[in-house]
Amino acid sequence: MASKVDRCLLIARFQPLHYGHLVALRDAFSKFDEVIVVIGMASQSHTPENPFTAGERILMVRETIKWDNMPLDKVITITLPTIEVSRVAVHYVKLYSPPFTSVVTLNPIVERIFREEGYAIMRPPEYDREVYRGSYIRKLMAEGSPKWRELVPKPVADIVDSVDGESRIAMLYRDRIPGYHWE
Repeated sequence: MASKVDRCLLIARFQPLHYGHLVALRDAFSKFDEVIVVIGMASQSHTPENPFTAGERILMVRETIKWDNMPLDKVITITLPTIEVSRVAVHYVKLYSPPFTSVVTLNPIVERIFREEGYAIMRPPEYDREVYRGSYIRKLMAEGSPKWRELVPKPVADIVDSVDGESRIAMLYRDRIPGYHWE
């Protein structure tokens, strides 16, 4: 029989992972035995809102956790395909995830649907959300501004560089391919 482990679920798209996410991860690790990191919208990539693949984002999470000396053996990473956000989504998350007691989120819709299903909600410390926001970081990348590098941990910048992510995002914003979503 497995021992009782207090796990939380931290859901984000990580497009890309930034210092705001890192603050949330650190906080979750300080309060729970294990952290389940859910890579949301995993079936989408190469779009303006979701330019990075699920695999690239998993690497961002793992490499940042190692870089920050957090316990990698205390993290479980799962991917969640793109699904409509509703109470039904909670049941999908439960299918993809080991049991958890709490959900870490700043998203009011995610907070509500998990609360309605009986989960405890933990709001991570806010970390200058005007600057540490994926949409802002992607905009800086699209403009060719090196300032984005100051907003993400070094392993994330290295991964973005390794996949030529800056030019990928610039192309996605420049070409405005019909049918894609825009901020």
